[in-house]
Amino acid sequence: MHNFLVNASIQLLPLTTDRHPYEWVDEAIDIIRLSGIRHDIGPFATVLEGTYAEVMKVIGDVNEHLCNRGCPEWITSLQIQIRSAGDMTADEKTDKYR
Repeated sequence: MHNFLVNASIQLLPLTTDRHPYEWVDEAIDIIRLSGIRHDIGPFATVLEGTYAEVMKVIGDVNEHLCNRGCPEWITSLQIQIRSAGDMTADEKTDKYR
């Protein structure tokens, strides 16, 4: 894959009763924050921006963390927008609304 910027949204849905689902989501957000990748936390999903490899690594790290911490079950929903000949930025898509 190329090294242009891509956008991705990640939405985590913990399917668990061991603790409140938001606690698992909070841990996932911590992993995203610690990654250093550009991100925007929203009420339903978090938008990531980086190279394809960077974005996929963070998504993998979130899932690996949940597995290692013993989250019983979860759904990770993803949307990824890729442009083959250049960067795809969140600002490009949303600046007109600000």
